Amino acid sequence: MLSLFPSLLTYRQAGPFIIRVLLGITLAYFGYLKVMKRGTSSGSNSVRYGILEIFISVFLVIGLYTQLAAMLNALILLIKLVFKAKEKALFSDGINYYVLLLVMAISLIFTGAGMFAFDLAI
Repeated sequence: MLSLFPSLLTYRQAGPFIIRVLLGITLAYFGYLKVMKRGTSSGSNSVRYGILEIFISVFLVIGLYTQLAAMLNALILLIKLVFKAKEKALFSDGINYYVLLLVMAISLIFTGAGMFAFDLAI
């Protein structure tokens, strides 16, 4: 494989790790806003939905059942995109954020947890 920086290929598991942690922190923030009843995002703003988001984000951050957690996160993000479409805001400027998070979640489904994850021992 041709690479400009072949020595960095040693750390190829760092990419999924960074994506996993950042996606988990972002989802935890979404859930926190819903639990504290400050959420104004598209989709459900119920407390139960926020607790579910926090629960999934914990699994992402610690790297336990990462592919399942990423799949559930992708489902949540798809629901947000559907609500954006119903609000006629699908092509607004803020939609890029949800699409980027969706792509990150889908990439974790294919790549796995990366380094520093409980999935490695399973």
